[in-house]
Amino acid sequence: MTTRNSPDLIVVGAGVVGVACAYYAARSGLSVTVIDRGPVAGGTTGAGEGNLLVSDKEPGPELELALLSRRLWRELSDLLPPRIEYEAKGGLVVASTGPSLAALGDFAARQQEAGVEVHEVMGDRLRDLEPHLAPDLAGGFHYPQDAQVQPALAAAHLLRAAGGQGSGRILLRLGEEVTGVLKGANGEVRGVRTASGDLHAPYVVNAAGTWGGRLAGLAGVDLPVLPRRGFVLVTEPLPRVVRRKVYTADYVTDVASGSAALQTSAVVEGTPAGPVLIGASRERVGFDRTLSVEAVRRLASQATRLFPVLAGVRAIRTYAGFRPYLPDHLPAIGPDPRVPGLLHACGHEGAGIGLAPATGMIVARILAGDELPMDIEPFRPDRFGTAPPPVPRTPRKETRHGA
Repeated sequence: MTTRNSPDLIVVGAGVVGVACAYYAARSGLSVTVIDRGPVAGGTTGAGEGNLLVSDKEPGPELELALLSRRLWRELSDLLPPRIEYEAKGGLVVASTGPSLAALGDFAARQQEAGVEVHEVMGDRLRDLEPHLAPDLAGGFHYPQDAQVQPALAAAHLLRAAGGQGSGRILLRLGEEVTGVLKGANGEVRGVRTASGDLHAPYVVNAAGTWGGRLAGLAGVDLPVLPRRGFVLVTEPLPRVVRRKVYTADYVTDVASGSAALQTSAVVEGTPAGPVLIGASRERVGFDRTLSVEAVRRLASQATRLFPVLAGVRAIRTYAGFRPYLPDHLPAIGPDPRVPGLLHACGHEGAGIGLAPATGMIVARILAGDELPMDIEPFRPDRFGTAPPPVPRTPRKETRHGA
């Protein structure tokens, strides 16, 4: 039996990943408090493009997570209002040279073996899919499974839907920073501390995004989450000149890179509201939000080479965001064996919006003691240090609400 100040679960972070954890936990019957020092979607989620991608994922655990999330996003799109702007519009990855196209082909073949739907498009047929593309491209690959949402609206409406799920309930506490993690005599989680007072619960989920490393530190464990800055250019509203998410082969390489230096690769997509979004840049500069003129210049130049029609279009604004980066490019998902009752759901880098539903489902099933939809061993939070014995796939059901 829980009280208003003692939920079954505290989720720290009201971005899309934290909201998804709350949604699936509430659907399983748990009472959840979501706490954030800012507003809903006030961090990485609100600064994202809303990409739901399989096209940029190497075969392996992240791609498996993305394919599961794609199915779940389709289910959620039927539940949530049209305002979330879910579009199953597909993606198009293009190459400017023959060798680059061949490398893309090898990558696509491996993805296809892992369950991704992908179709090669010859250079002379690219403009059948995207009429405004540059005419001199060697070819590309079409990914029908790629999709997009408006990320802040998707998070907000998913949180609203969570309030009506199952027998659980949601309490939202915004503008409250977590300053400590409460522990019991044996080091187990007992809740969190804020300036407003202590909040007790037997489980805490670290969904703090780029601040996930700091929250882990408050619990006494190391999780090497670092911010990776990116800029997005937003054009004036246009007719639908870009039908899909279109990006160059360099983007796949940049996503997998661990370099701290500035990297840019053309990523261009239209939106239902009219503006075209132009990315993507990556660099590790801490939490510095200073406008990088060089990054913006490169993005504009690369986008207009890909879509010459954009050369005469006004960019009306630019914004920066920080991706929660972990060294091996995989998120931390699941229980932390170093602190009983602490679970992590962070470090998704630029893929958090796309991977949120699967992450939330996994966290909820761990708490409920249910069978997991996939192997989460590659995401174990303690993998960056000396590994203790493997984390059980599911905890015993009688520990669901803690001791």
